[in-house]
Formats: sequence, structure tokens, C-alpha cells
Amino acid sequence: MALTKGRKANPEGRMALKDHLREARNRLFKSGIAVVLGTVAGFFLYMPAFNALTRPVLDVGNEDGRFATINFEGVATPFDQMIQVSVFLGLLMSCPVWLYQLWAFITPGLKTKERRMALGFMAASVPLFLGGVALAWILLPSAIEVLTGFTPEGSANVITASVYLAFVLRLLLAFGIAFLIPVVLVGLNMTGILPGKLIVKYWRITIFLICVFAAMAAPGGDALTMFYMAAPLLLLFGLAVGICLINDKRRAKRNAAREAAVSATVDTATPLENL
Repeated sequence: MALTKGRKANPEGRMALKDHLREARNRLFKSGIAVVLGTVAGFFLYMPAFNALTRPVLDVGNEDGRFATINFEGVATPFDQMIQVSVFLGLLMSCPVWLYQLWAFITPGLKTKERRMALGFMAASVPLFLGGVALAWILLPSAIEVLTGFTPEGSANVITASVYLAFVLRLLLAFGIAFLIPVVLVGLNMTGILPGKLIVKYWRITIFLICVFAAMAAPGGDALTMFYMAAPLLLLFGLAVGICLINDKRRAKRNAAREAAVSATVDTATPLENL
């Protein structure tokens, strides 16, 4: 008789180590192919992307006697930067593929409730991360204007492409990752590791840590960038605390109902026969 395939035949998602390694290899191969194809597409998008990234610097141009340009410090530097930016674009464009491959590899080992929880976290993480990146992109021209504003009048701000692109990448990633902090808090609360009351108890320390994180992650350390990062983080922190408190109340109700059911079962147990 043929073996039944699918999730129903293997509800716990158990696999031999050899099968796990084979599946990991196949999914890594598919993810690698997607990244390579995305990188190839990134080569065609390199010039528009580079022009968009450097536009804030060029817009500063001759303002108040200041002049800023993007310069390449070596013969091979333009090609190196093209490869780096293309790979970065390839990772971004292929993220649905390798995220799906990662999800498909992890899902068989999770229970139904855990899969739904993980899917919810992924669904919340994507818009939050993109929202952080979008906010950083909106903030980039202001950050460039503020930071280059310290250039003495009549001087030229010689900005190398490698340093500038690293600055922009750090800004985008810092905002994107920072916006994921509330998801981490809610995830820890869902697993029972971090109660909502504990977060409220140390809210002053948490706010201080958020401000410190914004100061450290903001490129250049200017007050404007720190404010734009800290303000939405504080709002998201408040929202995360509210979700954690609501989840704590639901967990308490479930525990109370479970204890009541156990007590009722004990009270209605059949008494021992009289000897």
C-alpha cells in the first residue's frame, strides 16, 4: 500500500536528519537562485538607485557657499560599489522568495497555534520594517542638509561613495530594525517570558533605553535624526504595551477558567463506596 503523503500523514512534521539536511540544501539553493536573479536585475537598476540615493547630497549644491559631491577614491571603486548596491537590491527584491523558503522550512516543525503566531509576527514585521525604511528615506534629505551644514563657508565637502553609501545603508537598516522592537516585545509576551505588568513597571528605564538606542543608531548623532527615530518608537512601544496588557488579561481568564474546570471536576468526582 502506498504511503500517504502530506501534512495529514505527518501531523507533527517529523523528519530524519538526512531529510532535514536535504530540504535545507534545496531551499538554500532556491533562495540563492532568487538572490542571483535579483542581483542581475539590480545591475540594471543600479544607476537609478544610485542617482536617487545621491540626490540629497547634490541638492545641497552651492547653498550658502557650500558645495558637496560624491567621489570615488579608487579605479575599481565604482565597480565595487555597483556590485554591493546590486547585491543589496537583489536581496530586497528576492526577499519574498527567501522569506517563503525560510518559512516553509520552519513551519513543519511548529504546532498549529505556533504557526499562526509566527505568521502573525511575520505579517506585522514586514510593514513595520518597510515603514521604518520609508521614514528613514523621507528623513535622509534633512539629515544630509543638517550634517553638511557644519561645513565651513567656501569649503568643499568631499564625500566618498563608499562612506556615503554605508551611511545611507546604516540609516535605512537602523530605522527598519528599530521598528521591529515592538514586535519582539509582543512576541516575548505571547510566549509568557515578558509580562505586560513588568514592562509597565520599568517604563522609565525602557523609555531611556529607547532614547539611547535612537542616539546610537542615528547616523551622525544629530538631534533631528534622533527625534524622528525616537518619536515613532515611543508610540509603537505604547501600542506594544497595550497589546501585552490585553494578552495578559486573556491569559489570566483562560487560567482562571481552567482552574475552575479542574475544581468542578474534582468536586463532582464519584465518592468512594462506604466500607
